Amino acid sequence: MQFLFRTALCTVLLLTGSVACHDDPQLEVASPPIGAVATGQYPNLFAEAGYAPADIAAKVEAAYQQLFFGAADDQAVHYPAGSNDRGPLAYILDAYNEDVRSEGVSYGMMIAVQRNDRPAFDAIWNWAKTFMYHDDPAHPARGFFSWSMKTTGEPRDELPAPDGEEYLITALYFADARWGSGAGIYDYRTEADRLLTDARHRETITGATVRGSRTVTGLFDPEAKMVRFTPDVVNKDHTDPSYHLPAFYEVWARLGPAADRGFWREAAAVSRDFFQHAAHSATGLTPDYANFDATPWTPSWRPGAGDFAYDAWRSVMNWSVDWSWWGLDRREIELSNRLQAFFHSEGLDNYGGVYGLAGESRGAAQGAGLVGMNATAGLAADDPRRLDFVRALWDWPVPTGIGRYYDGMLYLMALLHCSGEFQAWLPPDAASR
Repeated sequence: MQFLFRTALCTVLLLTGSVACHDDPQLEVASPPIGAVATGQYPNLFAEAGYAPADIAAKVEAAYQQLFFGAADDQAVHYPAGSNDRGPLAYILDAYNEDVRSEGVSYGMMIAVQRNDRPAFDAIWNWAKTFMYHDDPAHPARGFFSWSMKTTGEPRDELPAPDGEEYLITALYFADARWGSGAGIYDYRTEADRLLTDARHRETITGATVRGSRTVTGLFDPEAKMVRFTPDVVNKDHTDPSYHLPAFYEVWARLGPAADRGFWREAAAVSRDFFQHAAHSATGLTPDYANFDATPWTPSWRPGAGDFAYDAWRSVMNWSVDWSWWGLDRREIELSNRLQAFFHSEGLDNYGGVYGLAGESRGAAQGAGLVGMNATAGLAADDPRRLDFVRALWDWPVPTGIGRYYDGMLYLMALLHCSGEFQAWLPPDAASR
């Protein structure tokens, strides 16, 4: 099943933006929208768990200061890198792999706009545009960002990883709404529109890269209406569940170029359906990689990709934030309840980091990133156990050392989500579009 078809009624509702589209015509949906974007009330799960407002603010601020401005050798992932004619430069370091990733710079920009730190946002964006972005019309990644770079600005792999572009686009729209756009690369709205247009429409290009000749197309499959695992044509017909960001697609359906807004609204509905099929019926676990029909995909070069592993940690955040922001698909509540019930049964102090989809432990250790993602499930879950996961996140220290990048960035985003500080920054009239 590729989720390509909808009933006539569903199509009409989808295009009007009044309701999400689902395979089950009897499914209860929220109408009118009840999410935080409409109400302006973003859940503060820490407050619900009994923590004082001043303590919550201090907790978030301390984590941000440590990961962005702490000791360079074992605390920070944010590194100033001089300046150019456009201003200061900074990158986000994956300390474990010793590289700079489009995922990391996009997370860094999103965190900076949520923290109202325009200097940090602009410096990271400047580094990304200076070293990672491809503007050569003949380059197969033209319009996209290299997913892996050396800290010197030399590419390790010039092809894109689409989750980086997804966060970059959304962070730029939020920056425009929160601060207003400037000139050149700091015209955030124009930059976001350009990236979003290429994500959907960019033509197929074959050309040379540092890893040989590659043929690359757009980031979204036009028929499946899903984000691709990679636009490299060799693997373009697959996806990554943790790349599905329906909450962001709803933003694009309101702020993106007008001609494509219907597509992004439908992509959001498709991703909501996709999660229902990708998440295991008993555990709620999703695979790292999947086919468009939501079955696990295990390429020969990654035999463990059908398991719930490091990429898949993020899936629960994606559907839980979608419910919290937009309130369009009540099935996301049950998904979060299901996943939290599984991890609760494993023991909050004992569950591991990698599982088979039916819950078979693969022996990996629990990490701060997964603890944070499981806490964000409380944005959608409605079982009282949800606050146990919030308290577990509160008790976890800010990650340090060689693993501070991935665990640390997910941990910090989880703190922002659970404190109500991670918000959809939109123009005043956008929520009702």
